[in-house]
Amino acid sequence: MTLFDPPGAVSGGLGGWGDASEPDSAAPDPHAPLAARMRPRTLDEVVGQAHLLGPGSPLRRLVEGDAPMSLILYGPPGSGKTTLAQIVSSATSRRFAQLSAITAGVKDVRTVIEEARRQLNHTGRQTVLFIDEIHRFSKTQQDSLLGAVETRTVALVAATTENPFFSLVSPLLSRSLLLTLQPLTDEDIGVLVDRALADERGLGGAVALDDDARAHLVRLAGGDARRALTALEAAAGAVLAAAGGAPAVGGAPDAGGASAGAAARIDLAALEQAVDTAAVRYDRDGDQHYDVISAFIKSIRGSDADAALHYLARMIQAGEDPRFIARRLVIHASEDIGLADPTALLAATAAAQAVALIGLPEARINLAQATIHLALAPKSNAVVMAIDDALGDVRAGKAGPVPPALRDGHYAGSARLGHAVDYVYPPGTPEGVAAQQYPPDALVGRDYYHPSARGGERELAARLARLRAAVRGG
Repeated sequence: MTLFDPPGAVSGGLGGWGDASEPDSAAPDPHAPLAARMRPRTLDEVVGQAHLLGPGSPLRRLVEGDAPMSLILYGPPGSGKTTLAQIVSSATSRRFAQLSAITAGVKDVRTVIEEARRQLNHTGRQTVLFIDEIHRFSKTQQDSLLGAVETRTVALVAATTENPFFSLVSPLLSRSLLLTLQPLTDEDIGVLVDRALADERGLGGAVALDDDARAHLVRLAGGDARRALTALEAAAGAVLAAAGGAPAVGGAPDAGGASAGAAARIDLAALEQAVDTAAVRYDRDGDQHYDVISAFIKSIRGSDADAALHYLARMIQAGEDPRFIARRLVIHASEDIGLADPTALLAATAAAQAVALIGLPEARINLAQATIHLALAPKSNAVVMAIDDALGDVRAGKAGPVPPALRDGHYAGSARLGHAVDYVYPPGTPEGVAAQQYPPDALVGRDYYHPSARGGERELAARLARLRAAVRGG
């Protein structure tokens, strides 16, 4: 399932008016982009998003049963939002209208609604109103849709790449069914690429794609079908032009061109040249995945910021999931830095939040900032050693009852059991520290945290020694 700009996309506000034609009623426009020609026409042609397309799912009921409902389609670019909107309109008896939130205003919205109301009153046909990038609508613009959605004068199908709980008004959300689309998998992208190579609507067998070029193309796509097919079209055009042929309607090459014999081949070099992106030897499911992330973390641990940035760039360029990189940074911040630089975890966590909030390509900057911060930070594994030592004692059975003074004293009868009776509230003492037993009897005097003499832990070591003496009464 793919997200593409529809052929003849509207500019300047209103557009896309009129009844939707049947999916197979017209041959593909030979001048349309490959991505538009290969857009799925029915739910059965859709690739990916299986969680939305199963039997009895709301989306399938809407398409097959003509159920009157409004939809908010939330997902990343290239995941299928526009495609679903067009399938909904063409598979039902409704009219189809389209607005772009980038150019349309409140007046445009009201014009669409008035025409939809007139059509409903005179012909009984409901209008499907597709609004792309609805998160760009202001609150006033979104509010102008509420009455028509409430009365079902229009069936709203709105697409957004932004979290709808932040970008859309609550009344509009409550009147619509929210469907969350996931990025396409590498397998999904591969299916779409293979289909475009063979299908008469696409390249019609005029070109063949080498295995390493195909793998690189899938990596470049990053789950975005439009990106994959756009790159494929550029590479196919280049090799066909070099061979003396060019794709015509449905991708069939001109007579006397490359397809008169064997199909023109797209190798890795041709693909790189067409998309101007060098291939990086990196397999997200193989050795390179583990080798590069290992080198990345070890470079940070070794305080080599430049090497760490190199490996970061390799992962980003190869299409590694930025969330995976961010998770490793968060782990490393505590595992190998800890309290030697308490701000390291804050920097790594902030980078992870930035990745989730804005994604690539912008989040590459946040990942780079966190990488440099962690590489330059003083190193200490005292935190991970402390928790692992504590876990080792627990697994070895060194536990025992909680001291009576530390037990819960909030329920009736707890004082009769001696729970919390002798507890001393540390903030109420002059020094803010009270001498009393905290661990179970079997672990009195057991030290887990051993701060290093580096960075912030140098001062923590002295403070820890004073606190242990005060707490333990030594």
